[in-house]
Amino acid sequence: MVPAVQFNFRSHFTELLGQTLSEILSPGSPGFNVAIEFARPKQASHGDYSCNLAMQLAKPLRQNPRDIAKMLIGGLIASPYLEKAEIAGAGFINLFLKISAKQQFPGYVLESGEDYGHGSIGEGKKVQVEFVSANPTGPLHVGHGRGAAFGASLANVLEAAGYSVTREYYVNDAGRQMDILALSTWLRYLELNGVTCPFPGNAYQGEYVRDMARLIHKAHAGRYVHRPELLFEGLAAEADSNTETQLDGLIANAKKLLGQDYAYIHNFVLAEQLGDCRNDLAEFGAVFDVWFSEQSLFDSGSVAHVVQLLEQGNYVYQQDGAKWFKSTDFGDKKDRVIQRENGQFTYFASDIAYHLNKFERGFSHVIDVWGADHHGYIPRVKGAMQALSLDPAKLEIALVQFAVLYREGKKAPMSTRSGEFVTLRELRQEVGNDAARFFYVLRKSDQHLDFDLDLAKSQSNDNPVYYVQYAHARVCSVLEQWGENTAVLATTDMSPLTNPAELSLLQKLIDYPELVESAAKELSPHLIAFYLRELAGEFHSYYNATRFLVPEVPLRLARLGLIAAIRQVLSNGLKLLGVSAPEKM
Repeated sequence: MVPAVQFNFRSHFTELLGQTLSEILSPGSPGFNVAIEFARPKQASHGDYSCNLAMQLAKPLRQNPRDIAKMLIGGLIASPYLEKAEIAGAGFINLFLKISAKQQFPGYVLESGEDYGHGSIGEGKKVQVEFVSANPTGPLHVGHGRGAAFGASLANVLEAAGYSVTREYYVNDAGRQMDILALSTWLRYLELNGVTCPFPGNAYQGEYVRDMARLIHKAHAGRYVHRPELLFEGLAAEADSNTETQLDGLIANAKKLLGQDYAYIHNFVLAEQLGDCRNDLAEFGAVFDVWFSEQSLFDSGSVAHVVQLLEQGNYVYQQDGAKWFKSTDFGDKKDRVIQRENGQFTYFASDIAYHLNKFERGFSHVIDVWGADHHGYIPRVKGAMQALSLDPAKLEIALVQFAVLYREGKKAPMSTRSGEFVTLRELRQEVGNDAARFFYVLRKSDQHLDFDLDLAKSQSNDNPVYYVQYAHARVCSVLEQWGENTAVLATTDMSPLTNPAELSLLQKLIDYPELVESAAKELSPHLIAFYLRELAGEFHSYYNATRFLVPEVPLRLARLGLIAAIRQVLSNGLKLLGVSAPEKM
């Protein structure tokens, strides 16, 4: 048998059916390129795998699907792993594996170790996963945490599937939000120097802004107090004048008053918040290979260049002094401004330049992890890729709904400008990294997630991360009681494993590599979390009903080999999700 790290039954049976199709059909004939898919039946009586290929071929071949199924089975019975194949219903093919084939897998798992579940469908292709990319205008909150957990787990899954993955954070260091943060910090700095100015309600309010102002004041005293009495020149001075126009006017006046010193304030707050963000994410297990600066796209002329390319392709027109990209040509609701009347480029223009840069770096596939509120942004970005003669199919957008945190049944607010938010760091300190990472990926990324803080902290079977980790610790406890070298279990005869619970657990081990492959194809790390919870559930039931350290040596070693393999798969799966596998709990 081929080691399981390189083998799964779906691929094996798919290859056999492909060979059969090539024998009964000529290339180009109807049905020759039909997709061959195997599913795991919900009922054990329907076998270990089921295939509907015969029914897919019925129409193009104009034959009865049951007759087609008989021909296809002829190619499957050559498999050394197959006990029998049956035709069910209108033409389903149900496959039943030999018990001896299943019994080989604990040994394969233990031989493969940390590599079990790794595959090669990625073929080493270069893939970029860009995630989080929050404006560095304040601490990351629990909403950002879900994108971080999803992106980091997805990157791990893709690597396990054989892709060469680059993890990237896009730093929005060139936009208006950074100017608002710089202004907010300077106003708080002026207060420390005895200068009181009305503080805009739509500026950044958090205590972290005051902290940055204190650092500047401690290092430079009153050096940056530049004629603040002129700050409201030409503007309304009332404290309740909180329009965005008023805020833009304050930013413009601050830049004028500070002159070259504005760059210091801007760069200081950027460095402070970006450093805090980097440390927070690293502690959370989200480590990036590249931190890409938006400002670098302007400094290098890339934004101006990409606008020029779009103009040359006749995808830009001028109206009211601004330049517009014809995004409606690509399914967008309306055309989009890429350069304003005053000559400034928009966020969209820099985003186009950034995505062009990604493909210029040689990535065969690019995955952007965005908040679900950016759904409407997809057509215009993909349209811009198409306008630049890039394949939009190579850009995939994974949408992530923000998680809503509940503490004692009450919803916690998360507004960065108001300063009323629960930070990711606070969440991690309260529930721990493991619970945070696991809870964030418990649902499909684009589905709403209520994060139950009280449940995440509980040590009960209702807490999914505790439930999975406890399964791992239980195996460790049994093997510790046994006290012998576990290396011998990799070559143990597993033929004593014959009861239904053991056969079901063997199938769960078989499923794991296939599941990793599916999670990579579907960009769905939540499938790993689901699987781990199911595997833990089956193990706990088996543990509660079974003696492991029995007098019969063959049975004892076989059962210990099975649970040691379960421990390995639990560890491998938890690692993909950035969660630890404790030996004691």
